Amino acid sequence: MSKQSKTKAIAIFEGKQIRRHWDEEKELWYFSVVDVVGILTDSIDPRKYWNKLAQRLREEGSEVVTKCHQLKFMAKDGKYYATDAADTETTFRIIQSIPSPNAEPFKLWLARVGYERIEETEDPEKAIQRALTTYLKKGYSKEWVDLRLKTIEIRKDLTNEWNERGVKTSDEFAILTDDISFAWAGLKTKDYKKHKDLKKENLRDNMTNLELVLNMLAETATTEISKKQKPETFSENRRVAQEGGTIAGNARKQIEAKTGKKVITSKNAKNLSAGKTYQGIEKR
Repeated sequence: MSKQSKTKAIAIFEGKQIRRHWDEEKELWYFSVVDVVGILTDSIDPRKYWNKLAQRLREEGSEVVTKCHQLKFMAKDGKYYATDAADTETTFRIIQSIPSPNAEPFKLWLARVGYERIEETEDPEKAIQRALTTYLKKGYSKEWVDLRLKTIEIRKDLTNEWNERGVKTSDEFAILTDDISFAWAGLKTKDYKKHKDLKKENLRDNMTNLELVLNMLAETATTEISKKQKPETFSENRRVAQEGGTIAGNARKQIEAKTGKKVITSKNAKNLSAGKTYQGIEKR
């Protein structure tokens, strides 16, 4: 394993390490449960603590333990040993079950997030305002944020249209999204994220202004073509998605021909500097 890979396999929490593993197929991080327990409890033997906690959770009828997976993590001796690992959602559930002052801030944060989600369900405008505030705090430019919020509206219009045309499952939505992405950017979603060195991060949150604009064009064109042609089968929906994406793809190629620069950039949010990084396009 390279030095870079080792670094990415470890999360730092207040100076302490939590081993983690990225499942590329599921696009999920898995964290070492023993490491999390050790940090939040200051236990001398976190493995023993977790075993007792897991037993209590089973007795209470909780399914959280069954959602843990055995994965091999590198130990201090440099060797790999199988240990319980949990994805982010399951890790939070485990944290909620830990009776420790160190876990209390996480519990309060989870309660706050849950309350905010309920508020947003009752008043969707609050979600928009929170998103605006969050993006600005992260250092995005106001121009970029305005574009990003517009992409949410356009995406919603597209998904509503797909629902009208009988597209229901998450797998079908993902396939159609890939069709649009490949048609305009030449990359499917996973490959686009790899190009930007992303994992769980939202792809659109890591696009430049121009990438956002062309992605919006692709999705808007798909929506309008679908409304006109009214596809009745999934294969017909795929054809429409490809047609909509191609319109933006042609625009991308024309821009690249005129500027001599690539539109699809490897830059991501980590490159953001006072909003300036997200204004341009990358040289060939």
